[in-house]
Amino acid sequence: MSPEDQGAKVATKPAAKPARTSRVAKESLPAVKVADGFEGLSLSVVIPAYNEEGAVRQTIDDVRAEMDATGVPYEIIVIDDGSEDRTLEIARETGVVVDTNQVNTGYGASLKRGIRHARHDYVAIIDADGTYPARYLPEMLKMCRDQDMVVGDRGAAMKNVPWIRKPAKWVLNTFASFLAERKLNDLNSGLRVFRKSELVPFIPLLPQKFSFTTTITLCMSCNGKRMIYTPIQYGKRVGKSKIRPVDFINFIILVLRMTVLFNPLRVFIPLGLGLMGVGAIKFFYDIWMDNLSETTIFAFLSALIIWSLGLIADMISRLHLRP
Repeated sequence: MSPEDQGAKVATKPAAKPARTSRVAKESLPAVKVADGFEGLSLSVVIPAYNEEGAVRQTIDDVRAEMDATGVPYEIIVIDDGSEDRTLEIARETGVVVDTNQVNTGYGASLKRGIRHARHDYVAIIDADGTYPARYLPEMLKMCRDQDMVVGDRGAAMKNVPWIRKPAKWVLNTFASFLAERKLNDLNSGLRVFRKSELVPFIPLLPQKFSFTTTITLCMSCNGKRMIYTPIQYGKRVGKSKIRPVDFINFIILVLRMTVLFNPLRVFIPLGLGLMGVGAIKFFYDIWMDNLSETTIFAFLSALIIWSLGLIADMISRLHLRP
């Protein structure tokens, strides 16, 4: 074959096909023109899932539909927490970013893993059980432009929450509002949007289990971050609740941790004043009876010990929570 024929053959060789864009990469690019009010915004949606085969696909589809309509660059990250059903398989079939804890580690562990995967400036979390409608995500993202975190407020009733859990939730919300020195409408809502840069410094403090969202709320509210609530509808979950009776012990531990980590002097000072008042009343009674009792001495000593513990806890919390 002559050199001219070889050159002609090379020239007529069909061009290589362009590499196929992965579904995950396509998700992170705006498919349509960015809607008004969403300019410059991007979002990573983290979905923790444990045995949610009945709702995880619908949750992903709902998030896609809502975010595609905005034209905002986004990604969906599903973290499987060692599910024993087809949750992991179904999530992979949808083409989103999927990672797994391999074993059941906890709701908080899944969210922390997902947040580390996030590539965008804003991060949203939403449960995979169908209780939180994805239609609120675009508006919450828009609101977060002027906030550090936007939380979906399920309302005071939360009709779909079992009545046996309502007293514990009321105690926890009331106590957390006392520590934060502001009204916290919904302490552990699982639908929220926040700036990743504002949350990352607090990740070492966040627990592995269900109290993750509670701790996020207190981290933000007790450290001067901008946080607002927006009303949402709370749906009926698909599948069974993961709350167990043993979680009551975890509830007590959470209250103690909250006391020590967030605004401890707000608890320790009034408690010490109460004991000091009891000691003072008993002291005057002992003088009148001309008999100084051990109870008076123990009350005064207990007040001093509690104040000392409060000061130490306050110092430690400030060291951990400083910017």
